[in-house]
Amino acid sequence: MDQRIVMVDSGTGLKLTEEQLDERSAVAALRLRHKGVRAGDTVLICLPVGPDLLVATHAVIAADGVAWPLPVDLDQATLRDRIQESAARVMISNVQRALDAAEESRVRIVMSVADLSGASPSCPAGR
Repeated sequence: MDQRIVMVDSGTGLKLTEEQLDERSAVAALRLRHKGVRAGDTVLICLPVGPDLLVATHAVIAADGVAWPLPVDLDQATLRDRIQESAARVMISNVQRALDAAEESRVRIVMSVADLSGASPSCPAGR
């Protein structure tokens, strides 16, 4: 059976199939729920455009959360303002500028792409 490709990473050329997206999103949604994401919770997502962003967004929606995307190219002050406006407790990001901007916000749980995939032995407990 042909695998339907839903995304090709322009940087690496890696392809993400519909089956891979479904599998990775399901695992990530379980990880989010395990970390306390509940229906209606806002989850900030600051990742470069690519498969990880797609998986994270699908996972937040599958966990009944509200995905709040933050473009990775925003300046520090704008990132800080948007993070404050969101009132989110959870952020998915590997972008240091975004992580720094979240320091004085309500964000208490920060997850990386590796945390969502279950690749790391444990998720960071927050700050």
